[in-house]
Amino acid sequence: MAKISLRSRLFLSHLAVMGVGILTLVIIGRLYSPRLFVVYIERYENGVLNVERRTQLVKGFEAAWSRGMLWAILVGGGTAGGLSYWVSRRIIRPLDQMAEVTRSFAAGHMDERVPPSEIIEIQRLASSFNRMAADLEGVEEHRRELIGDLTHELRTPLTIIYGYLEGLADGTVSPEPELYQRLAGETTRLQRLVNDLQELSKLEAGYLPIQAQAIALCPLLSGLVRPFADQFVSQEGVVITLQCPPDLPSVYADPSRIEQIVINLLSNALRYTEKGSVTVNAWAQPGRVYVSVADTGIGIVEEDLPYVFERFWRADRSRNRSSGGTGLGLTICRRLVEVQGGTIEVKSQVGQGTEFTFWLPQA
Repeated sequence: MAKISLRSRLFLSHLAVMGVGILTLVIIGRLYSPRLFVVYIERYENGVLNVERRTQLVKGFEAAWSRGMLWAILVGGGTAGGLSYWVSRRIIRPLDQMAEVTRSFAAGHMDERVPPSEIIEIQRLASSFNRMAADLEGVEEHRRELIGDLTHELRTPLTIIYGYLEGLADGTVSPEPELYQRLAGETTRLQRLVNDLQELSKLEAGYLPIQAQAIALCPLLSGLVRPFADQFVSQEGVVITLQCPPDLPSVYADPSRIEQIVINLLSNALRYTEKGSVTVNAWAQPGRVYVSVADTGIGIVEEDLPYVFERFWRADRSRNRSSGGTGLGLTICRRLVEVQGGTIEVKSQVGQGTEFTFWLPQA
C-alpha cells in the first residue's frame, strides 16, 4: 500500500473536519428547521394554521433551505477546501526545503541552509537543521584539509626515498653511509607519522586504553626531564629545569600517557628554543594538579594560538618539517589530557616564548 504524504494527510484531515461539520449542519437543519419554522408561524398567527397551508409553507421552506444549503456547501466548501490546501502547503514548504537542502548536501553543496519560517515549531526544526548543516560543513572542510595535509606529509619523505633509490639504481648517487642514514631517517619519519595517525584515530574513536592509577608526579617528571637535560647540556644557552614541590598531591592518571604528553611538550619547546631556558613546573589546586612546560623560544603569534592543537597545523611548515615533526603531537597531547579528565591550554608571545599548561585530577 502506497504511503500518503504529510501534505495529503493535512489536506484530507481538513476536508474530513469540514465534511463532518457540513453533514452535521445538513442533518440537524433538515430535521428541525421546518418544524421550528412552523412553530414560529403559528405563534405569529395565534395558533390558527390549517393543514394545507402548513404543508405548503413547509415545502416552500424546505425548497428554499435546500437551495440555500446547496450554495452554502458549494461556496463555503470550496473556499474551505482551497484554504485547507493553502495552509497545508505553507506548513509543508519548509520541510520540502529541508529535503532540497539534504539533496544539495548529497551533491556536495555544503553551504545550503533552510530559510526561516513563521511557524515556531518549524523554525526550531530549521534552526537545528542549520546548526547540523554548519557542523557537517566544518567536518567536511576538516576532512579535506586532513586528506590534503596527510597526502603532503606522506609525499615528502616518499619522494626523498624514491629519489635516492632511483639514484642508487642508475649509479648517479654513490652508496655512502650518510645516504643510508638519510634514508633511515626518512623511513623513521614515515613510521612516526603512521604511528601518530593510528594513535590519534584510536583516541578519537575511544579505543585507546587508559590505565589510570594514583601516581606521584614529581618522580615521574624528574625521570623525564633528566635525560633531556643530559642530552642538551652541551647545547650552549639552553637550560632545562624542573620545579616540583615535594608535597605535590598524587594524580589519578596513566603514567605512560603522562610521559607521552610531557615528552611531546618538551620536544616542541626544545625544537623552537635556540637559547634561553625550558622550565617544567608543577603545582596543585583543589582537586587538580597542574603541569606547565614553558620556553623562551620564538613564540607563536596571537592569531595562530586557537589552531595549535589542530592536526598538521604549523605556523612555519618548513621549520617543523626540517626538525622532524609530524604536526600531530599537540593534537595527541590534547586528546590524551581530555580522556584522562583534564584540559590543556597555551599562552605565547612572539619572541618571548610559549607555555603549555595542562591539569589532571588528583587521586
